[in-house]
Parts: sequence; C-alpha cells; structure tokens
Amino acid sequence: MLILLAVGAPAARAAESGATGQDWPSYGGTALAWRYSGLDQVNTGNVKSLVPVWAFQTGDYADGLEATPIVVDGVMYISTASSWVIALDAAAGKLIWEYRYPGSNVRTSYGRQSRGVAVGQGHVLVGTFDNHLIALDQKTGRELWNVDVEPAKYCGCSITGAPLVVKDKVIAGVTGGDAAHRGYLSAFDIQTGRLKWRFYTIPGPGKPGHDTWPGDSWKFGGGSTWMTGSYDADLDLLYWGIGNASADFDSSRRQGANLYTASIVALNPDTGKLVWYNQLIPRDVWDFDAVFELILADLPWQGQQRKLLFQFNKSGYLWVLDRTNGKFLDAWPFVENSNWIKSVASTGELVGRNEPELGKTKLMCPSLMGGKSWNQASYSPQTGLMYVAAMEICADLTAQTEDVEPGASAFGGTFVMKPPPDGPSRGFLAAIDPQTGKRVWKHDEKYFLLASVLSTAGGLVFCGNPQGEFFALDARTGEELWSFQTGGGNRGSSVSYAVNGRQYIATPSGWGSLVGGAFGAAWPDAPLPRGGSSIFVFALPESSK
Repeated sequence: MLILLAVGAPAARAAESGATGQDWPSYGGTALAWRYSGLDQVNTGNVKSLVPVWAFQTGDYADGLEATPIVVDGVMYISTASSWVIALDAAAGKLIWEYRYPGSNVRTSYGRQSRGVAVGQGHVLVGTFDNHLIALDQKTGRELWNVDVEPAKYCGCSITGAPLVVKDKVIAGVTGGDAAHRGYLSAFDIQTGRLKWRFYTIPGPGKPGHDTWPGDSWKFGGGSTWMTGSYDADLDLLYWGIGNASADFDSSRRQGANLYTASIVALNPDTGKLVWYNQLIPRDVWDFDAVFELILADLPWQGQQRKLLFQFNKSGYLWVLDRTNGKFLDAWPFVENSNWIKSVASTGELVGRNEPELGKTKLMCPSLMGGKSWNQASYSPQTGLMYVAAMEICADLTAQTEDVEPGASAFGGTFVMKPPPDGPSRGFLAAIDPQTGKRVWKHDEKYFLLASVLSTAGGLVFCGNPQGEFFALDARTGEELWSFQTGGGNRGSSVSYAVNGRQYIATPSGWGSLVGGAFGAAWPDAPLPRGGSSIFVFALPESSK
C-alpha cells in the first residue's frame, strides 16, 4: 500500500507544501526545493529488495546526463546534454515522443549541459546550450515557440539550469559568471514566449548598487544565474541565487562590493522588481557563487516559528536567512577544510578574509569547485535534517590580471587541484541539523559526490557516486542499506514518484560536466568515471509491495 507519511500538525502542513506525492513536478521536487518525497512504500525495512524495473538510453552521449527527471501524470520528461527532450511512460519506460534540438555550431565555455526541464500549462520548457528557451507541446513534443535569449556567439552564454514556472511565466537564468558578461534573470510569457521582464544582476547607471562597480567594470562583471530558483506562493516571492563576479580571482578592476554578485535576491515574480537582497560574499574573489539551491522551510528559530531560507553555499558554509526580509540569521561551515575566511560574524560579515594575491600562489580551501557543486541537497521534515553531498578538495590559486574579450572566459588567474591539509581529497554525504549547523552523521566516500540527494518518507536518503554506485542510506543513522551499479558515473538528480499505486525511484547515469572533468586532476591515479546517458528506474517486486 502506498501512503504519505503521517506526521504531526505543524510538520504535516510543511510536508503538504514541500513534499512531493505521486508526481515529481518541479526541479527541486516542488518550488520550495526540498527534494523530499512523501512516498513511503519503499522504506528502511524493504529497500534491500529494490530491483531495476526498466532502463532507457537517451542516445545523446555528448557530456553525460545531469538532468532531474520530471514526472507528471505518469509521464517522465528528461533533457539531455544536447538539449534534446524525451517523454517516457514512467511505469514502463516506453518512448512517447522525442524532440532533438538542432542547435547551432556555437561552442560556449560551459560545453553542453542541461539539468532539466519545467512542465506547466501544457508546455515542456527547456533551455539550450546556445542560449535559447524553447516551449514544446506536453502531449506531442511539437515546438511551440523558440526564443533566442541573447546571441551566444556574442555573450558566450548558455542556459544550463532547469527553468521555473511561476503562475503565467517561465523564468530562466543564464551562465556567464566566469566570463566577461553582465548577468540577468529573464521571465517569459509561458504561452507566447514574449519577454515580460528582465532583472540585471549587475546594476546599470542610475540604479541602486551601480556605485559598487568602478568605471566600466559593470558591463562585464559576471553575476550569472545558472541554477534554478525557488518560489513561495504564500509570500508571492521569487528567490534566486546569483553567481560570482568576473574576473573570478582578480578584483583589481572591480574594487567594491560588486552588487548583486554572490547574493541571494527576492523578486516580485510579476514585475521582476527587487524586494530584498543579501550579499553573502561581497567582492567575491574565490569563485564562490551563491547560485545553488534555496531550500524554503518554516521552522522554529530561537523559540519562534519563522519562514527560513537555507543555502549550502559553494564556499562550504550553510547560510540561513529570514526569507520574508533577507535578514541574516546564521552561517556554519559544513566542510572540514576551510581557510578562505576565519568565520562569519553574527551580522553576516566575513571575518579574516584570506584573498588571492596577484602573482602569488596560495593554497585555498575549498577549491574553486567549492565545498559542494550544483547537485542539490535535501530536507526531510520526517527527521528534521538536511542532507548534503560535500567535497574536501583544495587548490593552489594564483591570481593574475588578464585582458579578455566580451563573452570570453575571465578567471583572472590559474589553479591546480591539491589535497587538503588533513588528508587526501575526498567526498562525503552528511546529515546536518538546520537549526544548529551540527553534523549528525557522515557517510564517507573516496571521491567527490556530484549527484543530488533525495530523501523520502520511507526514512531513506539516495545518492550516487562517480564509480557508478547508486545507493540508499538510513536517513537517521547514515547506514548504507542498498546499492546498485548503474555502469556510469552518477552526476544527475534522482527522484521518486508513483504510478498506479507503485512507488518508483529513478536516477540518471552518465558522467560529465566541467567539474566532473576535474576528476582526473584531483585523483590522477584513479580510473576515470564512465560516461553514458541512461535512466535507471527501480521499484519493489510486485509481490512485496
């Protein structure tokens, strides 16, 4: 029997808003980005019986498979590295339709990557590697509209993140934080593709915050929006994380706070107007984007129930904000090696900044790959814990001044991956108490984990590693209960859904991406993860449900 977890009244309301049920309708599960399934047919007592029930090869082997499968009404929608979109029968794996994006010959510095689609109002929406946003008919895959957001041959940008549907609009970010480019977030009419508003992450002349960019540095200041934001329907606020400033490691031409890079912003979704912002890292010189997932949860905080926003930041810190006004509440390190600052003050100010220096090589921890990558963390209202895949890798970083062309890469230095001072480079999955920052348990891995985390009402946490093992842990203890070899490195995002009363767990398989390509630099003597582009789907045997 398939049921939703029974919980107490306050937790029940939270689970109802942030947990998924039969479907997995959005990139983060719901617009609150918990990556938590309320299904419990598969649980700690029977997960060892989980078996593969179908698999599907996408046929696109350009750069692995990073996407989050979206499941609506028994149909799974998946995007591939080359911006193809595939619709499958979610119970049987049979192909319903396929859209192969013809694209262009434009090659951006970000390669070909796609982390998923959005589904809404009869449309399937996907961003492309050459910076188009496309709407397809949900039933047939027929192209309905195709918008060139900004010519990629000029800006060097692309859309790698999954779009987000909010009311009658579809909202899409753009890459460009590591290039001479001015970032933005765009909202389009979901029916016509017409641009409704655009929020520039770097203020132009006459706008508040423009004075944080000296001279013409604002024109090429980075500030990408390359991951997917969150939305609170009760507050009617759209939240988005903003990427690093450019050039990444050299701030000599951009002395100032560099708003709104490395910030979290709250926008009016109807107009794109800024409601509040919190700049986590002023004048970022480490490539520590604040662009990752924004987990929205209502929890007690110092004796009062509050509307909170959490981000496991690339810097290796977990930030906590009041999402009604952006007020800083606390920040804690979730990695074991961190020397870029000494601490975060009670005001949110960074204490003891350890900055790159022009022409001088310094060991920086975490590395520019971060304490975690874009792969999402998860929040379980059942345990009250958050689950994050973290990595312990440092880098010798040398800042230097470079002349760059508009749209071209602008790192402002060089870097070489190095192990941390306390031992070899490695990864782990940790359970974190979001109210104290304390680690409850840790599951160690020999290499970094670059797959998203899924938690479920069955008391389970799922993730996958570069060696191809997709595994399940006990959400309360971290004990490994089950694993399956997918044959390709795990780089995407697993999900759970149900069709006709049967719960399924689905995961992408196939190694890829720029950060994935750094595996050989961090572990030069280890076998490289295998590529591919497949979906594996698991369920309990019919007799054991």
